[in-house]
Amino acid sequence: MVTANQEYQPQLRQLAELILAVAGESVTVMKRNAPERALKLKRQDEWGIYLEFLKVMFNLTDRLSALYLPVKDQPQFMDGLEDAVTLQLKNVLEPAFGSGSDQTEIMLTVGTAVAESRQTYERFRFLVTEDSPVKEEMLKAFGGRVADAMGIAENAQVSSAATLCASAVIPAIKAILAGDLPPAATVGTEVPVATHPPSASPLPTATPGPQGPTGSEIKLVSVISTVAGEEVETRWGLHPRFRQDLPPEDMQQIAKLMNRVAKILGERYASVAFSDEWTTWHKAGHA
Repeated sequence: MVTANQEYQPQLRQLAELILAVAGESVTVMKRNAPERALKLKRQDEWGIYLEFLKVMFNLTDRLSALYLPVKDQPQFMDGLEDAVTLQLKNVLEPAFGSGSDQTEIMLTVGTAVAESRQTYERFRFLVTEDSPVKEEMLKAFGGRVADAMGIAENAQVSSAATLCASAVIPAIKAILAGDLPPAATVGTEVPVATHPPSASPLPTATPGPQGPTGSEIKLVSVISTVAGEEVETRWGLHPRFRQDLPPEDMQQIAKLMNRVAKILGERYASVAFSDEWTTWHKAGHA
């Protein structure tokens, strides 16, 4: 078992980094899709959403690894992935809990997530690399669990967003298992939108130190909304090098589309910024 895990150590490390990064980013995506509910989420609520993404990604990796690894190595590989995720999660959380903290609780948390992943999703029989009604059923069930974890059961928008996040990570997992470079962008969009106050205790989204190709995204387009008194200003911008590389006709097309995007997002941000939830939060002094 040790020999097998040593052989696959690079893949295990990359997968652990990917899983934690995508889980953290996906929580942010869920909050963006339910901004009013996001204002009411507590730290334990966000942690529950984070774990739901860990569970589904363990299951997807388990299914995909069976296609790329020898049968005799696959069980040990998944045990090694559980250990790698535990280690990466410990490294991420260490600054908050101290270098001498006991990682037993983290081990138990990851182990429980893996066990619940099997109990929840192994009943769905499908080939993960192909689209099928059973695969859609499984992803829909996952989306429902995320909506439940957010306290907004049967919320179609959140459920759909969760399904998209889970589907988007499949090519990256395949690439790592095949020994290729994973896609740079895995979940969400390159347009960050300020629709609600940031969490006071952000979930882990990456690990310290060199990351390799995973998580090396470049922000090409950004949208920012700000509040001044009773006015909301929404601006968009492009990466300077990206702007220089664009032909004039492409720049005009992007400007037209981004003006529409800024209008839609600005209106949505304004509805949140002047809501009762925002007012209560703002008066609490967390600006």
